[in-house]
Amino acid sequence: MIITLKKGAPQHEIDKLVHQFEAQGLQVNMIKGQDFNVFGLVGDTAKLDEKRVQANLWVENVQRIAAPYKLANRMFHPEDTIVDIRGIKIGGDNPIVLIGGPCSVEGESMMIENATKVKNAGGCMMRGGAYKPRTSPYAFQGMGEEGLKCMVKAREKTGMPIVSELMSADKIDEFIENVDVIQIGARNMQNFDLLKAVGKIDKPILLKRGLANTIEEWIMSAEYIMAGGNKNVILCERGIRTFEKYTRNTLDLSVVPIIKQKTHLPIIIDPSHATGDWKLIESMSLAAIAAGADGLIIEVHQNPECAWSDGQQSLKPEKFEQLVVKCKKVAEAIGRSIYEG
Repeated sequence: MIITLKKGAPQHEIDKLVHQFEAQGLQVNMIKGQDFNVFGLVGDTAKLDEKRVQANLWVENVQRIAAPYKLANRMFHPEDTIVDIRGIKIGGDNPIVLIGGPCSVEGESMMIENATKVKNAGGCMMRGGAYKPRTSPYAFQGMGEEGLKCMVKAREKTGMPIVSELMSADKIDEFIENVDVIQIGARNMQNFDLLKAVGKIDKPILLKRGLANTIEEWIMSAEYIMAGGNKNVILCERGIRTFEKYTRNTLDLSVVPIIKQKTHLPIIIDPSHATGDWKLIESMSLAAIAAGADGLIIEVHQNPECAWSDGQQSLKPEKFEQLVVKCKKVAEAIGRSIYEG
């Protein structure tokens, strides 16, 4: 439920209303504007009588939210959420961020070299899988904690923040200590215990859309994190599973304007997992920027032919650098820019 107060409502009247709602077991979120104050009520609002609330002298309007998600809803929070990652701001009108790095961390020297090349090409954050969810139990599962340490070394050399995937809540302290953005992968999008766990921390969360999930289910997963208290959520579209065989997944770029309309959260695109083919990454990246995405997360590898995982969907550093140049032109055409550290 959204309650808009009249301009000039005295603070003691606002406090009185907050107390009334909290006494009924509701969570009250205040949105303050220059000319208005808005209450966003979360919880069982069915017991509230709209007419009685509207009868208050200082209440301008009462509106119920039909969508099942509240905290992520743009009606609840009209202003764009800006997520700050070591001074790099994602969302709103801020510059578009480019995140690059290998699918899997393969060692300290490799990670330092990769991160350096990504930064020199124009990237501002590095991605890398230390723990890898793989379809086959016999495939490489990642270097684990040692892989995170390699990424930390690369951050020390380049200054670039780390994005890496958390697969289970028992590793959360390790990620809090070492990682700047915690990724929740597509296969864990509805791992509700994990979502609740990352909701209790204040690290930025990159939440990928599930392989076969609707947009509303995806937003509801973000709602789980936000309901726990962590409002630093970035959504990531990485393609959905369809009947198409020419691509690994089907990249749903329509989600960008839909997410912007329905929520206030930033959204980035992963063209690597979406297409599964390095030759398609450039086109989909440029299309994503044109659609209004706040960033891209792209797999980059010095020698994709020898990559320990997903080499076929990784750009070589020189290709990534060429892509950055084109991204800047598309961003300029829509009135935005690419982040330059």
